[in-house]
Amino acid sequence: MISKKVVRLCYYLDDSPRYRQVKQFFYRLLSDPHSRVRTYFDATMIVLVIVSVSLLIYQIKQDLGWFGNAFEIFIVTVFITEYLLRAWVYNDSRAIIIERFERAEFMHANFRIAPALGEVINQKWRYASSPLAIIDLLAILPSFRGVRVLRIFLLFRLFKLFRYASSVNEFAKVLAEKRFELATLGLFAGFIVIASSTAIYVLEAGLPESRIDTFFDAVYWSLVTISTVGYGDIIPQTPEGRFVAMALIVSGIGVISFFTSIIVSSFAEKLRTLREHRVFAELRRAHDFTVVCGYGRVGEVVVEKLAAENAYFLILDKDPDKVELARASGYLALQGDASSNDMLERLRIQEAVRAIVCTTGDDVVNVFITLTARYLNKEVLIIARANKRESAEKLRLAGANHVVVSFESVGRVVNAYVDQPVAFDALYGILSGNKDVGTDAVVVPPDSLADGKSIDAIDFPHYRLVLFGVVVPSGRVSDLYTSVFELEKQQFHFHPPGDFVVRSNDILVLFGDDFSLNHFKDKLGKSGL
Repeated sequence: MISKKVVRLCYYLDDSPRYRQVKQFFYRLLSDPHSRVRTYFDATMIVLVIVSVSLLIYQIKQDLGWFGNAFEIFIVTVFITEYLLRAWVYNDSRAIIIERFERAEFMHANFRIAPALGEVINQKWRYASSPLAIIDLLAILPSFRGVRVLRIFLLFRLFKLFRYASSVNEFAKVLAEKRFELATLGLFAGFIVIASSTAIYVLEAGLPESRIDTFFDAVYWSLVTISTVGYGDIIPQTPEGRFVAMALIVSGIGVISFFTSIIVSSFAEKLRTLREHRVFAELRRAHDFTVVCGYGRVGEVVVEKLAAENAYFLILDKDPDKVELARASGYLALQGDASSNDMLERLRIQEAVRAIVCTTGDDVVNVFITLTARYLNKEVLIIARANKRESAEKLRLAGANHVVVSFESVGRVVNAYVDQPVAFDALYGILSGNKDVGTDAVVVPPDSLADGKSIDAIDFPHYRLVLFGVVVPSGRVSDLYTSVFELEKQQFHFHPPGDFVVRSNDILVLFGDDFSLNHFKDKLGKSGL
């Protein structure tokens, strides 16, 4: 009878959307490492732990009255609630019982509730016996002020910070990963302490001028000496005792050096992980950011332009040296493979990434990045670099929205403007970072003197300007040879010939300094050029 009621309750909870939503919420709050709400919860708990410890220390000699008691009751209630909630979300008890029941039904066997409950209890005990759960439980004990010895458990409230601070967690993981080396060092240090304590006790105990009366005094002296602290309260009096002290000092330097090298090497190995955690934590708070894949020559230029526009972006590169170079320049960078599904999913490509720019020098890598990104997000904007003309079509088929054939584009520009001094000055000014030189898109007003005129008739060199191209509506047919690039509902004619006719509402893409651009726009809006 009890078994049927338990199974019926488990199925009811399994079919309840409300129950699943509540449990999922508390899982995100307490355990999900990628949850934003957990970040706020951890920060709140850190504050509560520090405040509670401060008040307990203050109350040792001061009386806070009803406020101290009320706050302690509140803190303990929070700790107990958190402990129970963590035990609840640790595993899915109803799933265990349902699985056992359905297995018995499939085998036409009698379902027994005791083994199922035993497995549930075993799972809960696995949580309760974990180090962090034990710390959570012991952190409640300082509230029992009637038992003075329990105040020592105040330290466990500080140990709770291991759960909330990721950097402290990483330190604990380092110690756990190096437990063999640390255990070996501990055995060696313990042997030295016991040996030196025995030697100094034999040589110094019982002498009138010696302060070593018990073996505990000898152990205390050995620990103080091997740690190189040296309080000076106990000093060997005999030459033999001083020889033991010198040997112990040398051994202590070796032990400390060995311990330091273990910790430093471990953190050097963990440094990349710590940086990744910081980057991913920052990205979890970001939306609509751009991922620049590759920090080479082209990637550096793209990043500089994005930084100048105050755009939020991330640099992703497999080369650790390039990642370090990007970080040294103050950019957010991450070492990783941009063609990996796991990496792009960790960057939340489905909901947070606005655009992906493939700037690596390998066309094959750019194709793989484009394929992966397009597979994971059908809407993300992908701009890819192609080093070879035949790679451009492959990138488009892979899903790139825009493909830039860098060397071909540079060749076209050089071929078009190499014999024009004004064009050379304008391009050089832009590439050298001259802020007074730039580009502008000028719309041709209807019935202006530029409307219906050819490029030669407008005479752009007279205004110290260079015409880079003309954007016209799609469908306009021209018998003239121009490089045409299709845009959305428009066409871009690169470096049109002198007899190309400009129409109203065409867009002129011009190079020049600010004064020349403003002067041209002013003249264009008046009676004549």
